[in-house]
Amino acid sequence: MPDLARDGLGRRIAYYRSVVRPKMTQQRLADVACVSLGTIRKIERGERGVTDATLEAIAGALGVDPGRLRADRGRAQSAVQAALPALSAAIAAYDVPDDGPVRALPELRTAVSEAERWRLAAQYTRIVRDVPGLLAELARAYHRAGGERRCELARLLVSAYRSADSVAFKFGARDLSARLVELMRWAVPEAEDPLLAASVAYVRTETFFAAHAYASGLHALEQALGAAPSPNAPLEIVMRGALHMRAAVIAGRAGDAPAARSHLAHARLLADQVSEGVYYGTAFGPDSVRGHEVSVAVSLGAEYVGQALDLARDWRPPAGRRRNVAVVTTSNSPAHNSGPGLRSMRSSR
Repeated sequence: MPDLARDGLGRRIAYYRSVVRPKMTQQRLADVACVSLGTIRKIERGERGVTDATLEAIAGALGVDPGRLRADRGRAQSAVQAALPALSAAIAAYDVPDDGPVRALPELRTAVSEAERWRLAAQYTRIVRDVPGLLAELARAYHRAGGERRCELARLLVSAYRSADSVAFKFGARDLSARLVELMRWAVPEAEDPLLAASVAYVRTETFFAAHAYASGLHALEQALGAAPSPNAPLEIVMRGALHMRAAVIAGRAGDAPAARSHLAHARLLADQVSEGVYYGTAFGPDSVRGHEVSVAVSLGAEYVGQALDLARDWRPPAGRRRNVAVVTTSNSPAHNSGPGLRSMRSSR
């Protein structure tokens, strides 16, 4: 059993439970993690060690990556880096999957939603452990299916690719990240969901950031805005607003102040029409736009530095930052649900 009791692990668990998740009691943590209350108490007091399995269960219950609870962050990072080749292998066979088993569609939906929760909570070790197998299974299901089932599986593939991409991009595997973005673009036409296409255009921008190709990235986003649905309904407003918000940031990086200001103005107008939330895996709303205003002002530099300081001075994290926010996932999209598909989930953004 690794000796994790004397490195402050218990104090970090107590911090996340009582400060980050202020309504979580020790009993609730024990129940969600399937660990005895006595064990939780002893761990938080530093009176006993923790196995990797128990640590992962506790981290999952707290909604954080196990690496955030460890004193030795390098160990968690090394584990993620070591697992990236399995992710590469899973996507290499996206069009020639093996003949393995496939779970029922409701189970696949649940697995993809869980992976999205891990992405929003930055639980990268869970993603690299489980998502490679999920991607292989989704590829098998997709190539065996037809009709509406194939459309939904394409949507699930896009979401799962995005979860995998969050790890690749975070850990510097830029080529792998670019490949995952291209697979999202490959799958999205089959999904027959223009809002999902807009979300993929949003994600694709990271490849332009990584290559410092800011002008090209701005051009790609403006093309996506031209193809996006008119903002006549809440989700259409959100996705168009998110694209404007992203375009403002990359315009700032490109030093194009007029374009940055124009896109921010559009994003601000759209954000005022919706509540802060996570839609199609992307955070958007008044608070998100305000944060991006600071980022754009910093990127533009020179005479905009004072503006950035003023924005940062006047802005305060909203009280709702730690409460639940509305989330719309790809499996809740209007393409196959009559309602808006809102559910509640803690956002890490």
